[in-house]
Amino acid sequence: MWAMHRPPPRLRAPEWFTADGSVLNVALVYPMRGPAGIFGPTCESCARLAAEEVNRSGGVLGRELRLVEVDGGAGPRQVADEVEALVATGAVHGVTGWHISSVRQAVAPRIAHRVPYVYTALYEGGERTDGVYLTSETPSWQLLPAMRLLAEERGVRRWFVVGNDYVWPRHTARAARRYARESRGRVCGEAYLPLGTDEFAGLLRRVERADADGVIVLLVGSDAVRFHRAFAAAGLDRRCLRLSTLMDENMLLASGPEATVDLFSTAGYFASLADRNTLDFHGRYAARFGVDAPVPGSLGESCYEGVLLLAALVERARTLDVSAIGAAAGDVRYEGPRGLLGLDGRHVRQRIYLAQADGPDFTVLAQLRAPHELL
Repeated sequence: MWAMHRPPPRLRAPEWFTADGSVLNVALVYPMRGPAGIFGPTCESCARLAAEEVNRSGGVLGRELRLVEVDGGAGPRQVADEVEALVATGAVHGVTGWHISSVRQAVAPRIAHRVPYVYTALYEGGERTDGVYLTSETPSWQLLPAMRLLAEERGVRRWFVVGNDYVWPRHTARAARRYARESRGRVCGEAYLPLGTDEFAGLLRRVERADADGVIVLLVGSDAVRFHRAFAAAGLDRRCLRLSTLMDENMLLASGPEATVDLFSTAGYFASLADRNTLDFHGRYAARFGVDAPVPGSLGESCYEGVLLLAALVERARTLDVSAIGAAAGDVRYEGPRGLLGLDGRHVRQRIYLAQADGPDFTVLAQLRAPHELL
């Protein structure tokens, strides 16, 4: 039997697109559905705020920056088809946003050599595609120092890893095994569940049988919310702590305070940080969207960072050429809610914090040590 091949997508300009040299269109790829849809509204709002502020400061190369929304919660191939069509027809001149790693892996090879692509989600590390820049956390800067600190302060030695079944959780778990050994502990069990899962009974029995004293939670959005509720309902919160590298204030509120006892999160940004940059950002966000708008936690705020970095990259290079942007990237600096930041290679280097759930908010406990400081 002959193999059936799906024809490539028709690359045509969207109906709304008209060539206009005064506008720089950027695809904002963020989750509008699926487990990550719980923090999609904050991704959109934070990116909008950044674009408006860039435009008030003169735009990018004198051009108005406009965001073109793409649903990053769709399947990876579907997202990649849509983004590639926008790039190939000249409808967008750059790409940014929060979306899971399997989406990034589908999108990057198809567009990153054509336009700058700023990826804002925490991820497993190792992305080296030309034209891709990364604003968020990786395991060596986020998970390693958090595990070390909890091993020292709480005596955690037996870790159980719970994650969704795709590249970020699996690669991060591989790193967690190594980090646990370096802290005189071990990973005593792992479980991977499909995105959109809501059944945890068997998994919770495995955690209990493993006699874990710490659970590393690598679940996305509403999957994590349901897990935390089930975990607490089973009484496991009284016997082992939880550490998440993907847990923002919107997920915390959805989980409820009774389900988040002894839950820790690690990230480069928390809404409860009380420094000047954070307070200024929250004031502008509330003034623009109202005090009842979704909380701009680390996941949504990363999209603000993505827009700022993309604008800074293009401004520094004075061109949209990907090669020229890469040559100038080492000199790029920008200031946002996470402070004054620059690039180390293609990654933004920043302070990372450990926080503990405290009712409807996080209490920041410590700034974590960088990987080279742990040697």
